[in-house]
Amino acid sequence: MSDPHPARPSTGRDDKRTFLQKVTEFIFPGPDSKAELIESLADAEDNQVIGAESRAMLEGVIRLAEMSAGDVMVAAPRMDLIDIDAPYDDILHLVIDTAHSRFPVYERDRENIIGILMAKDLLKLQRAPELNLRALLRPAVFVPESKGLNDLLREFRGNRNHLAVVIDEFGRVAGLITIEDVLEQIVGEIEDEFDIAEDAGDIFALADGTWRVSGDASPERVAESFGVSFPRAEGEAGEGGQERGFDKGFDKGFDTIGGLIAHEMGHVPKRGERLALAGLDFVVLHTKGGAVRWFRVSPVRSAAQG
Repeated sequence: MSDPHPARPSTGRDDKRTFLQKVTEFIFPGPDSKAELIESLADAEDNQVIGAESRAMLEGVIRLAEMSAGDVMVAAPRMDLIDIDAPYDDILHLVIDTAHSRFPVYERDRENIIGILMAKDLLKLQRAPELNLRALLRPAVFVPESKGLNDLLREFRGNRNHLAVVIDEFGRVAGLITIEDVLEQIVGEIEDEFDIAEDAGDIFALADGTWRVSGDASPERVAESFGVSFPRAEGEAGEGGQERGFDKGFDKGFDTIGGLIAHEMGHVPKRGERLALAGLDFVVLHTKGGAVRWFRVSPVRSAAQG
């Protein structure tokens, strides 16, 4: 016997879309991939539906899902670490010179990270010298290089940690990552008091007669501004086969004055380090991400000048 009430096809009563919406979606189907979604955002910007900054942030959110901790971490050689057995004055100088708020702390071996020290907690040690530095350490959070940034951001928000130590597949320290590193993938670089808009210039005169020079300034620009000549790379000959300097140019291997200074120092410069070159005294004012952001530059003082 047949069913007296056969199932009827859906009448679409649960579909809240209007007829116009259905026709629009049929003619203009939505994006089927992340690439198409990003293209749609670009079209929305072109049509002035969203602004350029909103589009950039939305693209950052989309791409964040495809990135891991290993993609944005500060590599291990560039990490600023504190030795648990270092004298208090050495630790304080490191904190002041680097201006970080958190530091991984190791014992005996840089691979043996035993905790995280908050810079502000050093004030407790200064007021109560009898305190043990170990008592001020907070637990270190370790994450694999493959950790997705979406998941990491969620964990940062959940456990209120702002720094994690990144380890590789063999359990060795590969680097570190902060919540700022993750957020910068969405909102762009987070500026601080040393950051100045790119179009605002790269060399500034200071009240004390020195200059602040961007680490991204070209050696040619610095040489021309200060009327000096930087030496050519070792072994490079000019006309007549003699070693020569230059007036406005420099060895093409260095695109920035920061790269040149790092080469001359033989290591990644840290805040407070200085180098005399071509009659100029370069003092590292600020670093970020392993690169020098700003130098303080002044003519080298002779012995006669004191």
